[in-house]
Amino acid sequence: MTVSSPPSTSMSQHEQVVFCNDKTTGLRAIIGIYSTALGPALGGTRFYPYATEEAALADVLRLSRGMAYKNAVAGLDLGGGKAVIIGDPATDKTPDLLRAYGRFVESLGGRYVTACDVGTYVADMDVVSETTRFATGRSEANGGAGDSSVLTAYGVFQGQRACAQHVWGSPTLKGRTVGIAGVGKVGRILTGHLLEDGARVVVTDVNEEALEALTAAHPEVEVVADTDALIRSDIDVYAPCALGGALDDATVAALRATVVCGGANNQLVREGEGGTADQLAARGITYAPDFLVNAGGVIQVSDELHGFDFERAKKAATAIFDHTLEVLETAQERSITPAAAADHIAEERMAAKQAGGIWLPAR
Repeated sequence: MTVSSPPSTSMSQHEQVVFCNDKTTGLRAIIGIYSTALGPALGGTRFYPYATEEAALADVLRLSRGMAYKNAVAGLDLGGGKAVIIGDPATDKTPDLLRAYGRFVESLGGRYVTACDVGTYVADMDVVSETTRFATGRSEANGGAGDSSVLTAYGVFQGQRACAQHVWGSPTLKGRTVGIAGVGKVGRILTGHLLEDGARVVVTDVNEEALEALTAAHPEVEVVADTDALIRSDIDVYAPCALGGALDDATVAALRATVVCGGANNQLVREGEGGTADQLAARGITYAPDFLVNAGGVIQVSDELHGFDFERAKKAATAIFDHTLEVLETAQERSITPAAAADHIAEERMAAKQAGGIWLPAR
């Protein structure tokens, strides 16, 4: 089992990047730690068949930076990290490989705490936890938080309530119409919160079984043919809850909603100046940054670090309402987009603690 560092030119602004190779199991992984200014770096492990090691490195650098901003703007005392395992999870994932990966996580002494991501699941984190103390997202039977979509959906709902407060002056979706694209776990649970709050819900999904299950539980929900039909509907809030890249130029141009607030990751197709966030603002559409409002899942699994307590985690996820309001009000005060405001708040929070140096485990 060997550990090596990548060339310095590949490390961007990251504190630490670790290449992990175990010949016995075939493990090839990269752990990226962007910042531990606020505490241990928490972020999931993605198991994916990258075409090249360079592609895997680029992904882990991007994802770990995103986790640092996500945790900071959510008010968590956690830094940002991410890991990727190179391979096809359907054919290359074995218990021995996951245990080998766990040993690498353990070798960092708690500077990086892992969880589930694309290609890894609760059962995998149970195996990883056999060789490290720093695996979250475990099953309830193993002292973990279980399905993190529960508080992910709850956090998105809190973000929508904050948008309603900011735009319409009242923290409720009662009487409003919310369009949800994607009714998997998060979208399904979100639907329940909205209906309970008195909202009208319109949905779409490419998965007919997911739609059938939702309408069986909630027959009052309206179904439209596809996302194109949904964004052109008379909706007040658009909630992308499926794949990333939900807000491309065509979608923004056609969108009839006043608010965008959903659980999908990486919704903005074009970031930075002149990008999608600016397009939304130019049309008068209030955008709640996805990495803020979908932070409930991170909050849920991070609570495992203290011995999981669902009510405590739910209380922390409720604070997404306040953090979303802060972002929207900051954007208004500074005449910038909510996406830029969220970045600024996260950067200010990390910078305030940066002088303390990197996070190290207690002796």
